[in-house]
Amino acid sequence: MPKAICKIFLQALIALSCCHSLHAQPVYRVDFTDKAQSPYSVDRPAEFLSQRSIQRRERQGIAIDETDLPVNRNYIDAVVKTGGIPLHTSRWLNALTVRLPHDSTAAEIAKLSFVRNVELTKPAAGSKSAFNKFGTPGRLNPIDTSRYGASVYQVGMLNGQALHQRGFTGKGILIAVLDAGFYRVDELPAFDSLRIDGRIEGTRDLVNPSADIYAEHTHGMMVLSCMGANLPGRLIGTAPHASYWLIRTEDGSSEYPVEEDTWIAGAELADSIGADIINSSLGYSEFDLATMNHRWADMDGKTTRVARGANMAAAKGMLVFSSAGNEARKPWRRIISPADGDSVIAVAAVNKESQWAPFSSVGPSSDGDVKPDLAAMGQNTAIQNTDGQIAANSGTSFASPVLAGMAASLWQAFPDEPAWKIKKALLQSGSLFLNPDSLLGYGIPDMETAVTFLALWGKLSPETGRRWAVFPRPFRESVTLLSLGIAPAGSGADPMAGITVEIFSMTGRKLMSTQVTGPGPHRIGGLDALPFGMWILRISGSEGSEVHKIMGGKRP
Repeated sequence: MPKAICKIFLQALIALSCCHSLHAQPVYRVDFTDKAQSPYSVDRPAEFLSQRSIQRRERQGIAIDETDLPVNRNYIDAVVKTGGIPLHTSRWLNALTVRLPHDSTAAEIAKLSFVRNVELTKPAAGSKSAFNKFGTPGRLNPIDTSRYGASVYQVGMLNGQALHQRGFTGKGILIAVLDAGFYRVDELPAFDSLRIDGRIEGTRDLVNPSADIYAEHTHGMMVLSCMGANLPGRLIGTAPHASYWLIRTEDGSSEYPVEEDTWIAGAELADSIGADIINSSLGYSEFDLATMNHRWADMDGKTTRVARGANMAAAKGMLVFSSAGNEARKPWRRIISPADGDSVIAVAAVNKESQWAPFSSVGPSSDGDVKPDLAAMGQNTAIQNTDGQIAANSGTSFASPVLAGMAASLWQAFPDEPAWKIKKALLQSGSLFLNPDSLLGYGIPDMETAVTFLALWGKLSPETGRRWAVFPRPFRESVTLLSLGIAPAGSGADPMAGITVEIFSMTGRKLMSTQVTGPGPHRIGGLDALPFGMWILRISGSEGSEVHKIMGGKRP
């Protein structure tokens, strides 16, 4: 018996030693020149993409191209022959992430004719990170225990109940959550519905494939609760009936550029399984080895590796949400990547009074684009805690999933619309759409307004030449005005400033006049005094006048 115990102990030591030896080896990124002689073809996408992924592209008119083809297997094998251990590939950027036995092996790989570049992404024996990547949950004060319980503010701020009350709760939408671990998601009460209904469709640990993803970091669990929690009267997520894929891309113990490559691997996995939305409450600017740090100039939306990957994810028809960062009180202060991505929806944090949270990273991007894009509640956000209780935590890490889940519920209401149109509706419904700033971007979106935009865009053709929609028809007590689409602020003279709305009788007698500003929707009330009949509504501004005949008024 002692011999058996000794043998087991020795085996454990050997395994531990091997594990330590592997993680002490450097990690490199190898960029390839081409995908020549690939056995795959864009004409046979089912060989490398799921049917759901193919359907998402078809629905949005997105062509399958060479970036969708897997990396050349012969190139990977040639790198492996040098002693490398492959970790991830990127078909989008045509690259391989590989652990090498020695730094000197990189020079050998660089000599291969099909290799374009070799770059260190994690040094040998990388030290434990000095960064505090994720905050610590706080205890939540007692709050209204209505249907939403502690989540009433974060849902209500976005007017999310307007979607939920109509049955739009994310059903049929697949959200990929890229994070650092999903501790006890398989046990905690907030996720009962997800487990019972089988709506956790899959998990993948890209950092340590042999690990239990439900025994890793707590951060992803808390992020997931902002979207998928379903505890009536205690905590309701913004997409409680969506489906989820949980993907670990983040190593909570260190911070190196290799995590950007792992992030891209996670995004490509999300694409291949057919995810509709990616939420990433992660970001990169500074690393444990200062010589690897990004420069501010890199935050131009298209330079960092992770921003390029995030932009590509959006190009494949997914909505990509990213936390803006928690750097405002730090020397860096500004947004981090992939929040800077041109096609990424970067989310800032506000408190329950809709005021900017003083830790939330500021914009714009280094090339002057509006960043962050939108804002949601990220200060004292209600979350599931590790002990099963409801707690509060702060960070743009929680603002991002609050909005990502809400977007899923919105998309459920308009399942045939492409991702870009859902994004456009979110932006145009923002509280600061006409005057975006460096703190909240286009502001806090309103789901009722976003629904109105999408409904009208679907019904009204741009060929009509109309700049405004007026509804309902017939009206009773009021009519609502809504712009059918304008350019964001900064594109020239503001056509939405100083709009005059007038109502006339059919004989030309002016009955009322009022002023509005912005794209709306604008409610023009007090019309119940009008007898039922036909009326003229004129909208006048810097771009001229537009006349609508409207029917309505007080019924006899």
